[in-house]
Amino acid sequence: MNSASSSVEPVVKEQAPLLFLVLFFLVQATVLTVFTVPFSWTLVLVAVGSYFLRMFGITGAYHRYFSHASFKTSRVFQFVLAWIGSMSMQKGALWWAAHHRNHHKYSDTEKDIHSPSRKGFWYSHMFWFLRDDYNDYEAKLIPDFYKYPELRWLDRNHWIPPLTYAILLYVVGGWAWLVYGYAVSTFILGHATWTINSLSHVYGSVRFESRDTSKNNVWLALLTMGEGWHNNHHYYCSSVNQGFYWYEIDITYYILKVLSWFGIVWDLKKPPKKVIEEGIQRDRLKKEEMALVRKQKQEIKTKKKVEVLST
Repeated sequence: MNSASSSVEPVVKEQAPLLFLVLFFLVQATVLTVFTVPFSWTLVLVAVGSYFLRMFGITGAYHRYFSHASFKTSRVFQFVLAWIGSMSMQKGALWWAAHHRNHHKYSDTEKDIHSPSRKGFWYSHMFWFLRDDYNDYEAKLIPDFYKYPELRWLDRNHWIPPLTYAILLYVVGGWAWLVYGYAVSTFILGHATWTINSLSHVYGSVRFESRDTSKNNVWLALLTMGEGWHNNHHYYCSSVNQGFYWYEIDITYYILKVLSWFGIVWDLKKPPKKVIEEGIQRDRLKKEEMALVRKQKQEIKTKKKVEVLST
């Protein structure tokens, strides 16, 4: 793509072109083909497996590798990661990572491409990427990966992996596998991924002062294989693990850790000790504040009871 002719920081227009909206909702509507196939738990497992495979393509590949370079790998496996990510139907790795880096630079400001506090829930959730403004990206935002011709080719032809995947599902399991493994799985995958742009900036708890509205949300973390620890991530975004503590479930990190045992990935970046200690101290202070509030409320209740009894 020609970086000279594009801009990743356009003036945000809050209306999406009608044609793109129609095409988008037609693709979304393919989930209704589920009513053409008799239900079975085997098909549910196909959908779940397809969901988590491609979710890892977003979380482990597009996000933690291409967007934040939080670990290293070979050039061959780098292409494999980009291919799996492309299977999610969320465009190419370079496009995705370039826009995401821009999001971190301007998080929750007027220049943020998908801030719910600035643009509204549905715009931040999915309408932003339907605009012509964001079809391209600045190559200078992702020079570390833009230099690879095979990644540029895959980015231009990001439709090939999902089409290949759909054909494979049909060959293996026929129409039923295509419906559950592709249509149903893609619908859920898309909306689950987009909750990190929308819901994780609205609902959850705040541990670190990240200068934006990012939140930690355990339910979103379970749904997105660890991405729900969003406040952690926005505070120290280069960490390969977004669940900073053992009790913060981060399935993407567990997979990457296992891959590192076999030398497939390496140099997994972790948050420094001072960040971990700061988080522990902030959690302790928050617990103490909550305990104090509960104590004060209990004292008020007790005082009211005494007053009632005394009258």
